Amino acid sequence: MQRVGAPPCIAIVGGGISGLSAAHHLARRRPDLRVILIERARRLGGKIVTERTDGFVVEGGPDSFLSSKPRGVGLARELGIEDRLQGTDESRRRTWVMSNGRLHPLPEGLSGLVPSRLEPLLESDLFSTAGKERLLEEPRVPVRTGEEDESVASFISRRFGSEVYDRMIEPLMAGIYAGDGRQLSLAATFPQLRRLELEYGSLTAGIRTNALPVPTQTRPGFLTPIGGTAEIVEALLRTIPDVEILAGSGVRSLGERGDEFVLRLEDDSQVSAAAVIVATPAHVAGELMAELDSAMAEALGAIPHVSSATVSLAFPSTKVPRALEGYGYVVPCQEGRAVLASTWSSSKFHHRAPEGWTLVRVFIGRSGMDHALESTDAHLVELARAEVADVLNCREAPLFQRVFRWVRGMPQYTMGHLERVDRLVERARHHPGLFVAGNYLQGVGLPDCIASGERAAEAALLQLDSAVLQPTRRDADRR
Repeated sequence: MQRVGAPPCIAIVGGGISGLSAAHHLARRRPDLRVILIERARRLGGKIVTERTDGFVVEGGPDSFLSSKPRGVGLARELGIEDRLQGTDESRRRTWVMSNGRLHPLPEGLSGLVPSRLEPLLESDLFSTAGKERLLEEPRVPVRTGEEDESVASFISRRFGSEVYDRMIEPLMAGIYAGDGRQLSLAATFPQLRRLELEYGSLTAGIRTNALPVPTQTRPGFLTPIGGTAEIVEALLRTIPDVEILAGSGVRSLGERGDEFVLRLEDDSQVSAAAVIVATPAHVAGELMAELDSAMAEALGAIPHVSSATVSLAFPSTKVPRALEGYGYVVPCQEGRAVLASTWSSSKFHHRAPEGWTLVRVFIGRSGMDHALESTDAHLVELARAEVADVLNCREAPLFQRVFRWVRGMPQYTMGHLERVDRLVERARHHPGLFVAGNYLQGVGLPDCIASGERAAEAALLQLDSAVLQPTRRDADRR
């Protein structure tokens, strides 16, 4: 039970970027509160993993974040590491798309998956003559009536034709969500595209009237700390010294007792809290909620996830015959490869490899094609080396290889996703003081996860400040 006269306790379950951001927000806003952060793993940071060795900076998870989303840069500024942020190497600014086993430049001028200029697409050898003629028909494609949701694949194919989707948009979407655009919800991923269609009758017409202008900004589109994304986690931990961190023992179940939540840990200890922020992956949160609220647990468990892996390989630059003119490439599903994409890390960012060395990262696994993840690390390395040999003509044994697996790591915003999120948020209201945060709610990028944790923390503060949690109110809410 909460001790009389003791400060209210807020428990955070999950030590990834969402949970750490929530802890940081609480510590800044209300240093008088008692905050406990519980993480099953001994390492904090979740999918943010950076290895630094012999001058190499190897990312296991995300390697950067969008500068246009404010909470990435905003948090870095608050943490005092804004001056550590660097953008992509603009001198090598190019992305490639694989088609029939060959790399083709990604046409320039995409704005939110919509081509802001048709000329680069019409000049690209990615598309056939028939595909380009279909692309030009977009302004005359009728507007779909009705309010029901539509998949990303259906929408893009309907507006621009199947070639534009299959050969360009699908691999870009897979690079964001590792997902299948035939199942991904347009309303949950790119709702602005549907608004553009409804308002202007045509996406290209909307672009021409600057309906989706390219943001004016002095920063590059993607940013990352010089020493890797783990710098964000390290800085966060420096700012929350008074937060009690329980690492290495996860939460077994979550329940209520009177006006408190009771968290039962895997080491058989218990934590009582006036409010709880659950910042774990959706399927883990669902398991925790099973005792507390079966309907909420069901909504969380219904969010599908895809498994993936990254394999980083280091080579002497002299042994890589192909010049790495760009940041890497994406692979359409129709290519039939286990590899989803490859990033040329040492070309994309400075400070990723020592002079004379090349660092390559290969992404394996996507929706419906993640069976390769069932194999050993050695097999994943073989797949990555075969990809590098085929595309870069590099058959050298790597100086080192690093494999990072993300089992059920990427939530899928499939059709009906917004309704599932609405249901779980509605169920959470039946338990005043209970909040959720994470990449399955309103975005999968680092700034989205940071903002999610901060929103949950602010909501918890408002709950504590607005009223004393009454058992009778909880009982009424349950009914």
